[in-house]
Amino acid sequence: MIPVSAPVLGDEEMERVQECLASGWISSAGDFIPEFEARWAEYCGRRHGIAVCNGTAALQLAVSGLAIGPGDEIVLPTFTIVSCVLAVLYCGATPVLVDADPETWCMNVEQLRERLTPRTRAIMAVHIYGHPVDMEPVTQLAHDRGLYLIEDAAEAHGAQYRSPADPNGDGWRRCGSFGDVSVFSFYANKPVTTGEGGMLVTDDDDLAAKLRSLRNLAFDPGPRFVHSHLGFNFRFTNLQAALGLGQLQRLKQTLARKREIAAIYRDRLSDLPGVTLQIERPWARSIYWMFGMLTENASCDAAALAAGLREHGVETRPFFLGMHAQPVLRQRRLFAGEAYPVADRLRRQGLHLPSGAGLLDSEIAHVTEAVRGILG
Repeated sequence: MIPVSAPVLGDEEMERVQECLASGWISSAGDFIPEFEARWAEYCGRRHGIAVCNGTAALQLAVSGLAIGPGDEIVLPTFTIVSCVLAVLYCGATPVLVDADPETWCMNVEQLRERLTPRTRAIMAVHIYGHPVDMEPVTQLAHDRGLYLIEDAAEAHGAQYRSPADPNGDGWRRCGSFGDVSVFSFYANKPVTTGEGGMLVTDDDDLAAKLRSLRNLAFDPGPRFVHSHLGFNFRFTNLQAALGLGQLQRLKQTLARKREIAAIYRDRLSDLPGVTLQIERPWARSIYWMFGMLTENASCDAAALAAGLREHGVETRPFFLGMHAQPVLRQRRLFAGEAYPVADRLRRQGLHLPSGAGLLDSEIAHVTEAVRGILG
C-alpha cells in the first residue's frame, strides 16, 4: 500500500536522538528543547518559541494565554480540523464560523467582517493543506477592530505569503509570522515531525512568559509546588526536540520535494475532465502539505474514488468535515440552521493523494495511472 504520507527519517535524526538518550535527559528538561524552540522561532521570524506536547494543546494554550473565555467569541473557518473548535470550547468561549474560499479552501476572508460582533475577541486564521490564508485583509481587520489574531500554521511549515498589493516586491513572509500568537503541529505527517508535538511562537515577551508557565502546571516562581494559577501539563520532551532538530536539517529538501510532487501530479492529472487540482494563488507559496483534488464526476465521488484507489494499493485521505456538520457539535446545539455550502462541497468531492516527501516517482506514476483508470 502506498501511504498517503510517511515521515522521512535518517542519520541526522538518529544521531540527535542517540545523543539525547545518552544524556539521560529524555523528559521535559534538557538542552535540546530551548535549542529547538529558538531555531524554530528564528525560522518563522519570531522572538519566542514555546514547545508543547501537540498542536491541539498549542491552540488551547494560545486561547488561554490571551485570556479568552466565557462570553467571548472567536471567528474561525468551518473547514478545518476539530482541534480549532476544541480550543475555543475548552476555554469556555464561543466559536463563530465562516465558510471556505472555493479556490484556496482556506477561510473566506470576505465573510469575516459580517461575522464579527461586540463579543468577538479574536480571529483564528487557519492555513489549509499548506496554502496560506489571504492574510493582509485578515490582519488589517484584526488591527482595525482591536482583535487578537491567532494563526494556525499547523499545516504550513515554511509556506509563504506576500501582500497582493505588492506583486513585484520581495515582501514574502513565512506563515507563523502574522499572529499575536501562532501555532504549529509536529505530528508524524508534517514536514517537520517530532512524532507528536507542537509549538507556539510570538513576539510578545510577557505572553511568552505566561505561555511557558501555563504549559508547565503554572508553578509559582518561588517555593516549589505552589500554584497561584491553573495551568496545564502540556510539556514537550527533550527526546522530541532532538528529533525535531534533526528534521530541521532536512526541511529545505523536504519542502522542495513536496512542491515537486505537486508539479508532477498537476502535469499528469490536469487534463482529466471533471477534476480540480489544488491551486496556488500568485501571492502564496504553498508547501502542498497534502496534495488535494476535487472530483465532480457524478458517478464517482471522493468516497468512491478512495475505494477504487485502495483496490489499486493506494491509500488516500478525505477532506475535512466542516465544524457545522460535526455530530458532537450539533448535539450541543452549535451552528443550528447555519449553511456552509463550499465546505460541504469540498468534503463531498475532495480527496488527498499520497504526498509524503519520501514518495517515489514510480509510486506517483502508479497513483496517477490508477486515478486516470478510475475517472478517465
